[in-house]
Amino acid sequence: MSAVHHPTQRSLLDRLRQVALFEIGGLLLISPPFVWLSGVPAVDSIGLLLILALIAALWNGGYNTAFDWIEGRLTGRTADHRPWPLRVAHAVGFEGGLLLMTLPVIVLWTHMDWLSALVADIGLALAYMVYAFGFNLAYDRLFPIAAQPSNP
Repeated sequence: MSAVHHPTQRSLLDRLRQVALFEIGGLLLISPPFVWLSGVPAVDSIGLLLILALIAALWNGGYNTAFDWIEGRLTGRTADHRPWPLRVAHAVGFEGGLLLMTLPVIVLWTHMDWLSALVADIGLALAYMVYAFGFNLAYDRLFPIAAQPSNP
């Protein structure tokens, strides 16, 4: 009987570093254009984006851990060896799920109508999708997953 290979996953500390760096970078990059384009006052925009960042951080940790685990089980490879098409699917899935969670928050926080909030949220999702793709590629290159010694 052959042994099933389950690739090494990121440690909890590594995942926390990944989430923290992602959210800090995202806030620094996305906040100024959101304030400018949304017409929502800066203080309200920053408060909203901090709440959205908290939601995204929780989603980020859960989604990435689950995606990496499923990918590892199906392919036997670690996330830092993910091919480009799967990186695109990963980013789209992440932002699509996040959109479903954040749209009601944007409506309640900004008092925008649902369509305006959807447009704003899609704009955020598109910006973050591009950012997530680049960030995760860079993170995987800068912090590769350390291989564990195999058991005989």
